[in-house]
Amino acid sequence: MSRRGSAPILANALAWPREAATSCSPAAVLTATGSNIVLDLHGDPVRARLTVFSDGNHHMALADVVARFAAHYPAVDDIFYATTPPRILIDALTTGRLGSGNLMLSVRPNLFISPHPVVERLHQEGRVGTPVTFASSTGTAILVRKGNPLAIDLVGDLLRPDVRLALSNPETEAASFAVYSAAIVSGSSGAAVPQEDIAAYLQSNAVIKSRLIHHREIPELLASGRADASLVYTHLALRYVRIFPDDFAMLPATTEPVTTYAIALVGAGGHFGRSFIDFMLSREAGETYLAHGLQPVALTALTPQSS
Repeated sequence: MSRRGSAPILANALAWPREAATSCSPAAVLTATGSNIVLDLHGDPVRARLTVFSDGNHHMALADVVARFAAHYPAVDDIFYATTPPRILIDALTTGRLGSGNLMLSVRPNLFISPHPVVERLHQEGRVGTPVTFASSTGTAILVRKGNPLAIDLVGDLLRPDVRLALSNPETEAASFAVYSAAIVSGSSGAAVPQEDIAAYLQSNAVIKSRLIHHREIPELLASGRADASLVYTHLALRYVRIFPDDFAMLPATTEPVTTYAIALVGAGGHFGRSFIDFMLSREAGETYLAHGLQPVALTALTPQSS
């Protein structure tokens, strides 16, 4: 383990696919890599009759589910949903405003999705309804560039001095960082370095950190050559190797820790909130989450996909 310092995020090196509840294409498009690109605000907040605030770590499964729900309920017109770290969504829940760059949206959610402890805390504060658990993560995986040029094989290899490790930010994404840190510490149990030293190293600037949204920034850091490897949720790594097969490879890492995801109504949930919760617990939504490498509550007897 050695000290390197953080690297800045570069302009987007990856061409991310569109994620939205409907296939409606705008007549005018303001998107330019490196200057104007918004990846985690989806849909039309004016037309939408359902607004969902969700953490982003399972954004790929949620994207498919909202599209399926919109197909079943065409009267919803559109679904506006945000997939960001929970703290941003909690601020937006408080203020009624959500901004990106110079854009400011006045928007209030009908539903709130996050790791169960986050939703439970909001419920205890009287800000959302009763949390309903719908899925959980299935562990972590090592993400490397295609071909695995540094021959990384085990979790302990992430601590080698020749490996530039990138992780989520412990300040802006404390929940995911805690999962990844615990996974690396436990997965490196055979190392000669004490566990407390490993934990301190992962916190330090020797490890490159994302700034705000690691589910976008970590693959960008690897693709741009600013980092060599990362440890992420298995379902995130699976997403990256599927949509960017020429850029990334994944290696199994740990089966723990596991994050459980919950959904709750905000207020009465609007016209479609309760129906969406029911849909999240359906076999159709469960199979969607299963296909993306997560474990849905609706299908606990089945095994999530891993490739």
